[in-house]
Amino acid sequence: MPTLLILMILAAMSFAFWSASRAAAERAIHLGGEACRAAGVQLIDQTVHATGLRVIRREDGWLGFERSFRFEYSEDGMDRHIARMVLRGHRLVSFSGPVRATGVVDFRPPHDEI
Repeated sequence: MPTLLILMILAAMSFAFWSASRAAAERAIHLGGEACRAAGVQLIDQTVHATGLRVIRREDGWLGFERSFRFEYSEDGMDRHIARMVLRGHRLVSFSGPVRATGVVDFRPPHDEI
């Protein structure tokens, strides 16, 4: 009986981790697409790739994850450039990639995430 309980807890923890990872990847795709649209470039493959995961201490004192992603974009359809971003939860903390001509890209979350 205790073995089954431990397996169920491990399965629930695995599902929660997988679900949070998918949500972070979807957020990264959204942010990458917005950055590309704002800069007037093309997001290649409409996807991002997870490149790193580390445990950090959040502002509220709890432990959390910091996830790194990369994606590719093209200015003219013939070239490829690599962009990178780092998310802590759903919050963007670092970004290097395409920017619009004014140099300002607005990465505020949609109204339902505030």
